[in-house]
Amino acid sequence: MDFIAFNLENNNKNFMDISIVIVNRNTKPLLLRCLDSIAKTVKDIAFEVWLVDNGSYDGSVEAALEAFPGINLIRNTENLGFAAANNQAFRKIRGRYALLLNSDAFLTENAAADLFSFMENTPDAAMACGQLLYLDGSKQNSFARFPTPFTLFLGDGLYQILFPSSHPVKRQVFDKPVQVDSCIGACMIVRKNAMDQAGLLDERYFFFMEETDWAKSMSEQGWKVYFIPWVKVYHAQGKSIGGQADSRIMFYRSRYKYFKKWHPNATPLVYSSILVKVIANTILNGLGTLLTFGFVDSLKHKFKINWAIFIWHLKGCHP
Repeated sequence: MDFIAFNLENNNKNFMDISIVIVNRNTKPLLLRCLDSIAKTVKDIAFEVWLVDNGSYDGSVEAALEAFPGINLIRNTENLGFAAANNQAFRKIRGRYALLLNSDAFLTENAAADLFSFMENTPDAAMACGQLLYLDGSKQNSFARFPTPFTLFLGDGLYQILFPSSHPVKRQVFDKPVQVDSCIGACMIVRKNAMDQAGLLDERYFFFMEETDWAKSMSEQGWKVYFIPWVKVYHAQGKSIGGQADSRIMFYRSRYKYFKKWHPNATPLVYSSILVKVIANTILNGLGTLLTFGFVDSLKHKFKINWAIFIWHLKGCHP
């Protein structure tokens, strides 16, 4: 049974196994590929699809509705951000689980079914995710530790050298599910009961860190988060948000909000640590650009981004 027919057949059901939630903003070709991967790979599960559009103007909504008329649509006139947009769908879903899927992510065969099956058999799991892959098949980071002032000060690389067995890392090979702190939000399944207990995504985050914050809230309630290594999901990382200075500033803004919420007494240390790294990166990229007479585009690009982040800090990190 194809995607459209399945959704139409289940349209009158009060409950679903999973509700797939996709937030979109101007990612038409990626969105259509994402929806097509759902149509081709999600089988033997009662599911619905919610598309939340954040003010797109590229025709992506119209194209999605034409190709997949069984989807549920929430259409915003402006970009509300990732957390607020997902929450709009979470308040309406019928699934016992929500499967958050980026518009630039593509499911592989049985990915949704395996995540669903794991959650059904692991009652203490609030969230689970699979292995994210670049389009060439190489591994992406699929999970993350909860950041602390200590890990921020040391940096991920040095922290892992000093404490190699403290947390799972991407380069490890796993043959069974492993407990992690949080999932990367490109594709993760979340138990509706855990949402009801811990609350929805914190809408103070516009983009970045919201899934880490959510996992932290759920862990405070006694729930656990797992990585399922055999579940594969392709992710065109960064295509839905871009790689310019605005997105990097958005990342730092979210990081400051996370530390202010969970480690309020360490805010001055966090700010100082980040600012020192930004200044160092700006100087190094600037010197590299000068020494290469501006002919290395990657160095120029990095310098422009770090300079913009530095200026943003000088202005007091205002929105």
